[in-house]
Amino acid sequence: MAVYSVIIGSGKYIPDVVIKNEDFLKKSFINEKGEKIPKTNEEIIRKFQEITDIQERRYLKPEYNTSDMGYFAAKEAIETAKIDPETIDYIIFAHNFGDILHNNQKSDLVPALASRAKHMLKIQNPDCVAYDLPFGCPGWVQGIIQADYYIKSGDAKRVLVIGAENLSRIADPHDIDSMIYSDGAGAVIVEARESDKPIGIICHKTRSDTYSEAHFLKMDISYYPEYEDNTLFMKMNGRKLYEYALNTVPGLVAETIKKAGISIHDIKKVLIHQANAKMDEAIIQRVFKIFGLEAMDSKSIMPMTISKLGNNSVATVPILYDMIIRGEMPGHSIHSGDYLVFASVGAGMNVNTFVYRVP
Repeated sequence: MAVYSVIIGSGKYIPDVVIKNEDFLKKSFINEKGEKIPKTNEEIIRKFQEITDIQERRYLKPEYNTSDMGYFAAKEAIETAKIDPETIDYIIFAHNFGDILHNNQKSDLVPALASRAKHMLKIQNPDCVAYDLPFGCPGWVQGIIQADYYIKSGDAKRVLVIGAENLSRIADPHDIDSMIYSDGAGAVIVEARESDKPIGIICHKTRSDTYSEAHFLKMDISYYPEYEDNTLFMKMNGRKLYEYALNTVPGLVAETIKKAGISIHDIKKVLIHQANAKMDEAIIQRVFKIFGLEAMDSKSIMPMTISKLGNNSVATVPILYDMIIRGEMPGHSIHSGDYLVFASVGAGMNVNTFVYRVP
């Protein structure tokens, strides 16, 4: 029998503070030239919702931070898995900005957020190695891929993979893109399991494009020329990012499905990172087209959370998985034997995906 990596428990943390689109009506939106955008906020918000499908997003309360969210999600995953946390061999914490105080927007990365999470979980085992993984929005998916490597090599039996991000605190309040960003955390326990048939993570694929794509997402000062200081905020070239995603994600997903030796018809769910609903729909339709299918209905295969949760970066995919597992996504469920595709794209630029068979 072969050894496979299977998910035995999951958890999430979705902040309580709900920010609706109308909450941005009084914002002053400035373009990259430092000029006020010549449209009413009503027009800007209406067009934004039409493109992204985002109606509201979640913000973290001032008293919490990214590491706190990761801890909450990890604790729930451990409880769901019904394991002793001292038996965890690795803690991989995917994020991009560390802890950011609500009144101080500088990234705090020491100690590592994985170390902070291990401390809060009260794990004493020194052989439990805790480290961070900054890899853009695909960070959590890459963490799962690394966990699979550890398990397949025999170096680990259990790995905790956390994805948490606090994007609301690194968003330029004068940038339209600030309406995309949200906060949250998701986590899973991945365990080694012997099986005479393929289960868990079947195969995976990652690519990084940096020659001309590295700075589609970057840090820069506010668009507002008279902003009070030189605080760095996340900035993105939305058009270039959209084009990159459409040109890379469908092919990588199709390649991984083929590598798994299965058909597109075997895939029950595609759990994809969500920053723009129109982009995700275009991606899945291109995947269908690669397999010779035209204009398929994606609603049953690609569950979406973006309308209510926005883009919470590395947390999107694990939150989505946990919601389905717990029956919190109407019309969506996962059963033993189902094939799932997990996929993400983001800063780097990085793209990754893996095929998973539910045990």
